[in-house]
Amino acid sequence: MTDGAKLGDVYGATIGRIKAQDGDKLRLGMAAFMWVNHAEQPLRADELCHALAVELGSTDFNTRNIPSMSALVGCCQGLIAVDKAASTMRLIHFTLKEYLSAHPDLFSRPHSAMAEICLTYLSSQQVKALSTNPSPDSWNAPFLEYCSVYWGVHAKRELSDRSYSLALELLKGHYSWISTNLLFARVQGLYHPGFSTRIPFSGLHCASFFGIMEVVAGLIQMGCYNIDGEDFSGHTPLAWAAHNRYEEVVKILLGWEEVNPDKPNGWGRTPLLYAAESGHEGVVKILLERGEVNPDKPDEDGRTPLSYAAESGYEGVMKTLLEREEVNPDKPDNVDWTPLMYAALSGHERVVKILREQEEVNSIPNNQMRKAGYCSRGLRGLDMRE
Repeated sequence: MTDGAKLGDVYGATIGRIKAQDGDKLRLGMAAFMWVNHAEQPLRADELCHALAVELGSTDFNTRNIPSMSALVGCCQGLIAVDKAASTMRLIHFTLKEYLSAHPDLFSRPHSAMAEICLTYLSSQQVKALSTNPSPDSWNAPFLEYCSVYWGVHAKRELSDRSYSLALELLKGHYSWISTNLLFARVQGLYHPGFSTRIPFSGLHCASFFGIMEVVAGLIQMGCYNIDGEDFSGHTPLAWAAHNRYEEVVKILLGWEEVNPDKPNGWGRTPLLYAAESGHEGVVKILLERGEVNPDKPDEDGRTPLSYAAESGYEGVMKTLLEREEVNPDKPDNVDWTPLMYAALSGHERVVKILREQEEVNSIPNNQMRKAGYCSRGLRGLDMRE
């Protein structure tokens, strides 16, 4: 018998002891085990304890339900521990993670259960009351940040009937400004200092941001919102769905005539531009099927969808855009940079080759490259001229 098999026997026996515990200890032990194993990021001890204190179906968060750490570790039979260096909870050993991956039936639909807990927490009276209180020091809600950032991730993976109903109830009004701030402060590249996220970020924007098509469809059917309305950053629900590469949500939104598929935000950026920048060829093709969409529409910096796709090296998106006659493959932006220059400077040689095959594309002057102060990385094979 191998060491791995022996460890598996030990883990199996220990989990058997967890399951043999009396009611509350069994529930607490397996729930903690589920959170530590399936959470989107390592949880601090106070976050985990608050998660375990949530009562599904209750609008009141009862602090008397919060377990002590000693009770929690005991219920888990030593299979979870505190990582002292990071102050977070972890499985006792990496091999336990491997064991759990090989035994997915230990937890029944964990992500739907976690979505239900997050949504219940966000819907509690205590959290809702925070929407009128701007002082983080008085929140006393350590689980709030995790719920705000990840409830939609769990719900998208596994959406139960209960989490669907909870999401509709939570999102039928304007989304909490505190949860909005926490979400956008954590998602790299989407938080814009200077914007006040107290300006509505609607439930429909939120559902589109997370890409939960059932919730998007449900909110639209309820008639809660202006389906083409702008949020604090000027984004429409369609812009968020395109930005985050959610093809099915894009299709749902485009099914309504009120939606303008080419509507720019405050920076002149359209849903097509976001889809091209994100590299989702399917969303790009769906948007280009709409006659109202200008495939060469620049943003306020003069950059086109092709320019962003070239810079990121998305060959499929580029080829799709180049099939359209309206697209100028050599169109300069406000600082006279062309798609070819962005591709070259980013080191995307295959993209450079695709662009140079276009008759309209000119090669890059040496003096222009030197003026910009860039190195020659990615420029091999280019015809340079003074």
